[in-house]
Amino acid sequence: MQAVPSIKNVKVKKGRIQIQQVSKASIVMRTVWISLLVFTCICPFLLNYGAIEWSTAISMTLGNLKMMFLQPAFNQITFATAMSQILITLALTFLTTVLGAVISFFLAIASAKNLGNAKVSHIIIAVNSFIRAVPTVLWVLIFAIVAGLGAVACVLGMMLHTIAYLTKAYSESIEEIGDESIEALRSAGANWWHIIRHAVIPQSSSFLVSWTFLRFETNFDIAIAMGAAAAAGGIGFELFMASNFYFDLHEVGMITYCALIIALILEFFSVRIKRRLMTKS
Repeated sequence: MQAVPSIKNVKVKKGRIQIQQVSKASIVMRTVWISLLVFTCICPFLLNYGAIEWSTAISMTLGNLKMMFLQPAFNQITFATAMSQILITLALTFLTTVLGAVISFFLAIASAKNLGNAKVSHIIIAVNSFIRAVPTVLWVLIFAIVAGLGAVACVLGMMLHTIAYLTKAYSESIEEIGDESIEALRSAGANWWHIIRHAVIPQSSSFLVSWTFLRFETNFDIAIAMGAAAAAGGIGFELFMASNFYFDLHEVGMITYCALIIALILEFFSVRIKRRLMTKS
């Protein structure tokens, strides 16, 4: 007989009965959340603040923020340099996302449970889970050891994490396709490529484009950080040099504003594309 989960309590909210069930998964999740909350509340009291002069620290912090965000260095030479470096960052982002999306599409087809082999699907899912568990910066540093610091290590590390991310997103979008259309094509004698072309791509294209553009935005943010961590160039490297070597907070503020403007533009286009795809679907 199937075990019936125990009921913790019954609540009535807005005329609806809500039943909360207790299971091992819910107990583990609540334990983790409570532990994180407790540690977050306790850790600030365990730090040693004896060597900090709070009045000096607060005044210097406010002064630095004022120089960065209220007095940015918006001169022609600095702005032109920042925009050229942003183009390098966008090029790294575009290359990483396009290569990752193409590879992810074929891996997603192989790992989708309604299309691929079960054993192959489990292997791809397990490998992608391991890759996603490791932060992108660690993959970039690993490739930096193999290929050396620079754009190559940045692209390879970001692309590997992008493949693991998009493969999961693509496969879940493909698995949402109804089995009726796939079975109808198979019964009509369609081969594997015909199913992909006439069923998978038309019904999941909007989701694939949406996930790809979402990852493009994420890769832009990562590329800024990796420009400094892996010496890949771009706006991240300029930000690192201005803040750590030149200590020019006015230039740091200008670079931050330029990166923010590009991020807002990407978000604007992302929202427009998602709305258009939703109206078409």
